[in-house]
Amino acid sequence: MSATTRGRVHEADRGMHAVARVREVREQDSRLGLQQASAEQRDREARLAELHRHVEASPVFEAGSAATFLALRASMTALGEAVGEAREEVDASRRITDAAREHWQRDHSRLRAVETLLETRAAERAAERARREAARLDEAATQLWLRRSEVEQ
Repeated sequence: MSATTRGRVHEADRGMHAVARVREVREQDSRLGLQQASAEQRDREARLAELHRHVEASPVFEAGSAATFLALRASMTALGEAVGEAREEVDASRRITDAAREHWQRDHSRLRAVETLLETRAAERAAERARREAARLDEAATQLWLRRSEVEQ
C-alpha cells in the first residue's frame, strides 16, 4: 500500500481501506507464490543443464568388449531418459511460473486500482479543503476591505 493510503483513515474510506488490506495480503501471497515458482523453475533448469554437461562429458565408445559397449549404452539410455524427464519438468515449471506471474499481475493490478481510488479520493478532499480555505480567506479579505473602506469614508 502506498504511503498516501497508510495515513489517517478518512471515515468515508474505511471500507475501501479494508478492501485494500485484503488485496494487499492477496498480492503479497501471489508474489511469494511467484517467487517460489521461479525458484523451482531455476532449480529444474539447473538440473537439466547439469544433465546436459554429463551428456557432453560422457565417454565415446571407440573400442572394447561387448559388455563395455552394453554398459555404456545402458548408462547413456538412462541419462537420455533423465534428460527427457528433466525437460518435461522444466516445461511444467515454466507453465506454473507463467500462471503464478499472471495471478500476481492480476492481484497487483487489483491492489493498485484500490490504492489509486483512495489516492484520488484523498486528493479530491484536499482540493475541496483548499477551495473552502480560499473562499474563507476571500471572505475575510472582503470583510477587511469593507471595514477599511467604511473607516476612510
